[in-house]
Order: sequence, then structure tokens, then C-alpha cells
Amino acid sequence: MSIRTERVGEEIHKVLSERLIRGLRDPLPGFVTIARVEVTSDFAQAKVWVSVIGTEAEKKGALEVLQASRGALRHEVGKRVRLRLTPELTFVLDESGERAARVWALLDEDKRRGGAS
Repeated sequence: MSIRTERVGEEIHKVLSERLIRGLRDPLPGFVTIARVEVTSDFAQAKVWVSVIGTEAEKKGALEVLQASRGALRHEVGKRVRLRLTPELTFVLDESGERAARVWALLDEDKRRGGAS
């Protein structure tokens, strides 16, 4: 990824995060954060990795609300990030935080049992 695409991704991340803080038309279930944004080199697509803390139903509901709000969020990005073409937003669930928590829990459990033999 080039420096420019990284900077554009960071700007989109900032705009979307601020928008989530202000709220959307439909309330988001669970605790939702923007983990990272990856932009294609032609700036036509932006993959938005979303972290949701909550139940499986809340995760699914949060993705549905974000998908339904895609147009408004894209409009917001278009107003605040100066690009010739506003990227199409795709939301993807980021589960890396949960995987890391599970690994830490397994390591703690192993440590309590006496460590590796």
C-alpha cells in the first residue's frame, strides 16, 4: 500500500469514527469501533474493518445497520475527504481482538496449570 492510500485510509477512518460517535439514524447494537480502513490504489473501494463487542446477534445487527447506512456514510466521507472519486464502502467484521483475548485466556489457563511440561 502506498503512503497516499494509507493517508486516505486514515482520513476515512477518522471521518467514520467521528460519525459513529455522533450517531447514525438507526442505533448500533453492541459497542462498535472502526478497526482499520484499507483503500484500493484507484480509491474506488474502501474496506472498513469493524470491531463489535457484543453477542453474535449484536454483531450481525451492527453490520446490517452499517450496510444500510452506507450511502449516508459515503456521502459524509465525500464531503470531508478531498478526492475526485468517493470510494464505495464495504464493511467487514474484524474479530482479531476476540481472537487475541482467547489466546491470552488460554495462555493464562496454561500458566495456572503449571506451564508447559
